[in-house]
Amino acid sequence: MVAETVTIKKLTLADAEELLALSKKTFFYFFAHLNKADDMEAYSTIAFTLQKIQSELNNPNSHFFFAILNDEVIGYLKLNYGPAQTEFQDINAVEIERIYVLAEHHSKKAGHQFIDFTIKEAAIKKLQYIWLGVWEHNQKALAFYKKHGFEVFSSHEFILGSDKQTVC
Repeated sequence: MVAETVTIKKLTLADAEELLALSKKTFFYFFAHLNKADDMEAYSTIAFTLQKIQSELNNPNSHFFFAILNDEVIGYLKLNYGPAQTEFQDINAVEIERIYVLAEHHSKKAGHQFIDFTIKEAAIKKLQYIWLGVWEHNQKALAFYKKHGFEVFSSHEFILGSDKQTVC
């Protein structure tokens, strides 16, 4: 299928509520069936608050983008630079912290367009590499990133509620 072109829009604080709703919706859709409800809820009370989203949007080293198709927001991307990165905090790198596309729009290839967008952003900023973390049990995402040339080089723990998970 030919990819439909999405518009990629940088977000501002005014987009916080829409981003919060989309973040929670996509996270629960992709992970609720693979995790305990108590762990999902415990994580949700910390990760999906308006204050947390506003704080992330206000961070000058983090940038959020919506994928928009036919005036509908179908996904989002979060990029972290320098000290906003969750681990390495390398000034010569950008971290893709989140790429989420609504399931009903996966055939539109917005995720691929987000990767292409990130590669262009990294080139403009003359960064040396792009990195990200993926839950070891998210086989679809692992395959997606491998297809785009990403390789596993490390792993770390991620706590979802009371569940210790491995991100690679």
